[in-house]
Amino acid sequence: MEGVAFWVAAVVAAALVGMSKGGLPAVGMLGVPVLALVINPVTAAGLLLPVYVLSDLFGLYAYRHAFDRRVLAILVPGMVAGVVVGWATAALVPGWAVTALVGLIGFVFALNLLVRRKVAVVPRPARVGPGLFWGALTGFTSFVSHAGAPPYQVYTLPLGLTKVVFAGTSTIAFAILNAVKLVPYWQLGQLSPANLKVALVLMPVAAVAVFAGVRLVKLLPEAAFFRFVTWALLVLSVKLIWDGISGALM
Repeated sequence: MEGVAFWVAAVVAAALVGMSKGGLPAVGMLGVPVLALVINPVTAAGLLLPVYVLSDLFGLYAYRHAFDRRVLAILVPGMVAGVVVGWATAALVPGWAVTALVGLIGFVFALNLLVRRKVAVVPRPARVGPGLFWGALTGFTSFVSHAGAPPYQVYTLPLGLTKVVFAGTSTIAFAILNAVKLVPYWQLGQLSPANLKVALVLMPVAAVAVFAGVRLVKLLPEAAFFRFVTWALLVLSVKLIWDGISGALM
């Protein structure tokens, strides 16, 4: 983990992670793929987890007054259960299959939103059953590849949250999720001292990016914000589908 190419990729990845903690959760999924251009994807996921966790502290401060308690109360238990399942099946489930499935779900959902965007849609209530299901899928996919945004957004985008509450709820939910992931990642040997040192070096980049993300959320009009989130979900889902197919062929 050295050289100009590595540090350029690491800085870009840290900035993407920081912006995701500033209220743009979809962009955080690009962190691992960017870093995987120069190092092993599993190593990239382990290296970035401390950056996620440290960035969460700034995101929690920024959105400490803007979140939906009911949505968090429904999603978090499912997320924790999903992490436990991911930990228990880490050696059994091929990563490419999970990646492709998450991409397919996100693609269909985002495409549906874009096709129906001119039709008035009544916000859905935050139901417990669907929330636990999508929360579990979020936890599982986040554990496997830090790709929890698509299933999370499938549940939260139709709830009619304001952009700030949506951003704050996302930031807090994933902060809890990342903290839960620390133990299994450590047990699986993905949190080495070398990774932690690199994470500390990248922390200032991620911290600045957090507040840049917060600023961007506040500046974007409500409709433009959710349109951005939806398009980001679509693009990321295509990337995940491609990664899944590539993994299967390899």
